Amino acid sequence: MTRLEAIDGTNWEAFLQGDWSVLVLGKTDCDHCAAYSEELEAFQASPERPPAVRVGKMLLDRGGLASFKRANPWLSEVDVLPYTLIYRSGKKVGEFAGGGAERLRARLTRLAADSASPQRS
Repeated sequence: MTRLEAIDGTNWEAFLQGDWSVLVLGKTDCDHCAAYSEELEAFQASPERPPAVRVGKMLLDRGGLASFKRANPWLSEVDVLPYTLIYRSGKKVGEFAGGGAERLRARLTRLAADSASPQRS
């Protein structure tokens, strides 16, 4: 897959249930969001992208996101866009403000390694 998936009020829940899902939050008038989207398009086509990872983009200034906003009350505290969320099987396992495809790649690599290592008690 080489394109960012468009995520909205109709498909966000199913999208987040994937094995590995990256949800990028942005707005239509955000220049940093547009630049990060371009970076992510290139990342999607690169061999560094883990193959099992889906990457989607949600534009917060579009309508129809009431259920997402209700389910994520922390969203009202986000003051830097783009904002990247990493989910594994529906559970949020990572997040960061700002962009950076290399930053995302490094975070995904670390999270995958952490989940593959045996848990210690």
